[in-house]
Amino acid sequence: MPHPYRITVQSLATDPPANHAEALSFDVTNHDELFQLVEKVRDRGAVPKEEAAEFTIGLKLFSEVMLRHRREPLFSELFPHFGTFMKQLKDGAKKEAAQE
Repeated sequence: MPHPYRITVQSLATDPPANHAEALSFDVTNHDELFQLVEKVRDRGAVPKEEAAEFTIGLKLFSEVMLRHRREPLFSELFPHFGTFMKQLKDGAKKEAAQE
């Protein structure tokens, strides 16, 4: 079941450039429940806890676009390596969970 999300990016700069939008917002769907996934990444320590949301959301946004365009030249060479990366990420989490 797809999970719908609204992603919003807002500059925290006190003096943003004049051509800077006040905020960038877009809607996406993901097959994973992202809030649960961020918690899993925090708990497993794949990255420092303060970077877990940034890492997880960025990775999931990128991977969804890459999957849709995996046969296009920009992504086709990266796709197998990304699969290896995801397997290592998931296997590392499984190994860590088994040690607990």
